[in-house]
Amino acid sequence: MGAATMAATTTLDALTGDFQLAAPLAGKRIVVAMSGGVDSSVVAALAARSGAEVIGVTLQLYDNGAKARRPGACCAGQDIRDARAVADRLGFAHYVHDHESRFRDSVIDQFADEYLAGRTPIPCVRCNMGVKFTDLFTLARELGADCLATGHYVRRVMGKDGPELHRAVDPARDQSYFLFATTREQLDFLRFPLGGMPKSAVRAIAAELGLGVAAKPDSQDICFVPDGDYAAIVRKVRPDADDAGDIVHLDGRVLGPHKGLIHYTVGQRRGIEIGGQAEPLYVIRLDAGTKQVVVGPRAALAVSAAVIDDANWLTKVDGRDVLAKVRSLAKPVPARLDGNLLRFATPEFGVAPGQAAVLYDAANPDRVLGGGWIAATEAAATAVAA
Repeated sequence: MGAATMAATTTLDALTGDFQLAAPLAGKRIVVAMSGGVDSSVVAALAARSGAEVIGVTLQLYDNGAKARRPGACCAGQDIRDARAVADRLGFAHYVHDHESRFRDSVIDQFADEYLAGRTPIPCVRCNMGVKFTDLFTLARELGADCLATGHYVRRVMGKDGPELHRAVDPARDQSYFLFATTREQLDFLRFPLGGMPKSAVRAIAAELGLGVAAKPDSQDICFVPDGDYAAIVRKVRPDADDAGDIVHLDGRVLGPHKGLIHYTVGQRRGIEIGGQAEPLYVIRLDAGTKQVVVGPRAALAVSAAVIDDANWLTKVDGRDVLAKVRSLAKPVPARLDGNLLRFATPEFGVAPGQAAVLYDAANPDRVLGGGWIAATEAAATAVAA
């Protein structure tokens, strides 16, 4: 069934949701993580219609100033009011917990420090690992919940050895890359009722139920970065972040100054501001020790392997043929994991330390095997030759 057909037929059929709990649900308690957006609001509505007792929980992650009023923000200001309005309309309890300091320490500060170290961070994963899943997981347990439900677009599929994490059916909405750090213990308790739906069906359900968030814009990938200006956030958190240095070619030539490592990332071409070169230059690596931005031709970006650190595996992966996704928008590519070294079948481009390498089962590409953080890379032979 195509996404358009599913959107047209799902609204009534899906209103009970699938929370993977033993019937009857009348004696069950579902805690719903509510960000104030349409996705988590529909999850709450499905939970309420299931017959279970529902408790909505929203974490306030930053202040109620300009960022909280900005369209596409998350978990502050208007979003909290929107979540509460949904709870009031559907008739279940809703609680707000202030996690601003925890979010600042575990997500924003680390985001800034990663940039200063010459890495490219993914704060959404850090947020899911700590503030959202770990803290909400604990809170839901304390509230006596049978499960914690979220609006993420992934699927929890029961396999022969227990629950597995799978990609969403709608590839345009799939968030499995950002949830690779979900542990087996968390997966036992988590539920993702939207993983089998296209976004159009979710909005249709919200409209049919008269929820005020039905047409609300989606949240941004990085909720605390206004207008995509990462450097401004880093400067605010770490005022000394704009330390200048040299832009150096792979062949050793100093090409000119740069305005701070925080303005660059591996694979970047625009914004290097070095003219008069025979071929386009790309950022090949960032050296925090020398404060150098090392540039070279695109061929020099080719990577044959990556060292994976701080990994989370949902099943045995070592020595297994896998599909590796090394950027959120990249396609998974054939690879093999040997210890902590991920070897690509063919050279991969734009592999940046600080990003995540998420592995999928080569025999079942929808299944997430886990992943880890890219700590270092090995240049491909073609890159060395270049």
